[in-house]
Amino acid sequence: MLNIEQISKVFYPGTVNEKVAIEYIDLRVLEGDFITVVGSNGSGKSTLFNLIGGTFPVTSGKITLNDKDVTHTPEYKRAFTIGRIFQDPTVGTAAKMSIEDNMITAYKKGMKGLKISLNNTKRAYFKEELKQLKIGLEDRLKDNVGLLSGGQRQALTLLMTVLSKPQMLLLDEHTAALDPRNAQIVMDLTTEFIEKYHLTTLMVTHNMQHAITYGNRLIMMDEGKIILDVRGEEKKQLTVLKLVDLFKKIKHQEYSSDEDLLAP
Repeated sequence: MLNIEQISKVFYPGTVNEKVAIEYIDLRVLEGDFITVVGSNGSGKSTLFNLIGGTFPVTSGKITLNDKDVTHTPEYKRAFTIGRIFQDPTVGTAAKMSIEDNMITAYKKGMKGLKISLNNTKRAYFKEELKQLKIGLEDRLKDNVGLLSGGQRQALTLLMTVLSKPQMLLLDEHTAALDPRNAQIVMDLTTEFIEKYHLTTLMVTHNMQHAITYGNRLIMMDEGKIILDVRGEEKKQLTVLKLVDLFKKIKHQEYSSDEDLLAP
């Protein structure tokens, strides 16, 4: 599915501000994997996503998606195969456009190359799809997205991303800005859609319990490297305390709390 070979990212190379953000990472993601990604601030989580999505060019290394070398493929082209949802609920939707106009835009992206217009058939389809969210948006197709709450917008963004039929889904702390109730609603929808549409997924989270509970595999990053990669039964046996203890053993460091260890 996704194969990352010895990628690195250096910002401001050759200057006094040189910063190694990613240091020769290897990562193989299999089709159907749901990988949670944890690590402290500056560990390289978001930079890794930016390299996979094409936001940043790699300094060195190779990225292959479904046996196709995408190392130098621009971000706008990768967006046809890689769906990404950010922490900010306002990023994934156009506030001044209606719900149905936002959805047709996402749908067109998923039906690559085809000319599709918004008609009553499509409206009926969108209405049925919106019912999955269970938040009443199916009766608000004409409303501008800017009228929605943050939780509603993030749920809509998730559905729109699914409708675009991505080969891979990148979730970049996509529930972190929501209140606990809406965060759980979006997280429940996330797991439902991942299973229903068989989405290969990487999810950055600052919530260690979420990292343990969700997905079949967990990776931990630190100082631009992957320092821990657990899956299957080993992951199922993890607890927050065990995860913190593993980090301490690997890094030979003590932390006053798990919040210090994996602060967002």
